Amino acid sequence: MKRLEKDSLGEIEVPENVLYGAFTTRAAQNFRISGIRAKPEFIKSIALIKKAAAITNMKLGVLDKKTGKAIVTAADEVIEGKYGDQFILDVFQAGAGTPFNMNMNEVIANVAIIKLGGKPGDYHLVHPNNHVNMAQSSNDVIPTTIRLSVLFTLSPLIEELEKLFAEFYAKSKEYDHVIKVGRTHLEDAVPIRYGQVFGGYASSLSKCIVRLAASENSMLELGIGGTAVGTGINTHPDFKKTIISELNKLTGFQFYQGNSIMLHWSMAGFVDVSSALRILAIELNKISNDLRLLNSGPKTGIAEIILPEVEPGSSIMPGKINPSIPEAVNMVCFQVMGNDHAVSLAAEAGQMELNVMTPLIAYDLLWSIELLTNTVRMFRVDCIEDMVVDENRCAELLENSHALATVLNPYIGYENVAMLVKTALAENKSLKQVLIEKDLIPEKYLNEILDARKMTEPGVIDKRVVEEIRKYKSNK
Repeated sequence: MKRLEKDSLGEIEVPENVLYGAFTTRAAQNFRISGIRAKPEFIKSIALIKKAAAITNMKLGVLDKKTGKAIVTAADEVIEGKYGDQFILDVFQAGAGTPFNMNMNEVIANVAIIKLGGKPGDYHLVHPNNHVNMAQSSNDVIPTTIRLSVLFTLSPLIEELEKLFAEFYAKSKEYDHVIKVGRTHLEDAVPIRYGQVFGGYASSLSKCIVRLAASENSMLELGIGGTAVGTGINTHPDFKKTIISELNKLTGFQFYQGNSIMLHWSMAGFVDVSSALRILAIELNKISNDLRLLNSGPKTGIAEIILPEVEPGSSIMPGKINPSIPEAVNMVCFQVMGNDHAVSLAAEAGQMELNVMTPLIAYDLLWSIELLTNTVRMFRVDCIEDMVVDENRCAELLENSHALATVLNPYIGYENVAMLVKTALAENKSLKQVLIEKDLIPEKYLNEILDARKMTEPGVIDKRVVEEIRKYKSNK
């Protein structure tokens, strides 16, 4: 069964049992691109704006209370999650998100109509444009919607990051006594403690949390009330400050008025959030790469850490186990970096008084936040919590490394140390063994000088020992 609706393009058939109308029907026919629909937080955010607008217009005396209350009630039901199947539009659609805005206007209007005793499509009771969209435009509604939905979704991501930070911090305490070979250029370098390695990861994540929290501030500046181009045409003079006050009451956030002209075309706030997400992805990617390398083996690689076994690693090699979780983290990080590039290009595409790329910005931002939230949780629960450091393997590699030679520089000089390292490599001997054979340093000082723990932190060179070693060499 169909019902006939009419818009500025003419008549169009709309399915009888749906709550959307002519505009949504046309948009659904036009934009069959990805099959991906807007996220629930996005739908909830538009409905919150419609509710706040109706309350505001009633307070200002430009919307009758009977109609306004019906709109508020309908918006509340959408906010609660009802009618999700009525928001059918593809995330890739007409510029500025006009289809998104009209889909919401039509659904709320028809729900309100039913509550007032009418039938869907009886727009003389509640009109999608004249009543639900009163004092609004897609051009200020959709950017505001993105800001709300980002704020709703960033908090869970930050909470997950705080848990991952805490896990790495705990690992830094648990394994602070374990000394490993440092590696620069993928070659042996001076020693470092696993407590320091994991502490570095924790510090990096802490910085990411600070960046994300700071980027939330960019989402608090609103241009709602600017309508078409930011000037506020067709709004009551007090509309902007009143609707922002209502949104603060409804959400608990501390929104404030921004320059509506600027906020219609400037997407800098969204780039701010996207950049924080990109930096998080970069840091997570590096950490995951490290863990894959440190876990490599188990017999022919580094094998200093043991990651939890989560699945068989091969369809052909029995018993093979792969670092599957860090690999998945890598892939998500690449996607988030790509999303950030798309957001940057979209933000740059603003023209004159509007940036029409907001649907893309909304989708990529919310997708990145969702991907990272789920991935950080997976990384912590399925990888980091049960990660183990193989202390024996670390000691073995440290003992065989010649990078300890760096500590000898103040005592016998860089050139002499370089010759010792070359000899140790050529003769396949340990550094300490060559030092004893060359008799360059009194053996009583060797253990103290070659104490790997001391090499992992600053220290003052004992000038007395340096002088004694110099005299010892001279006497020889």
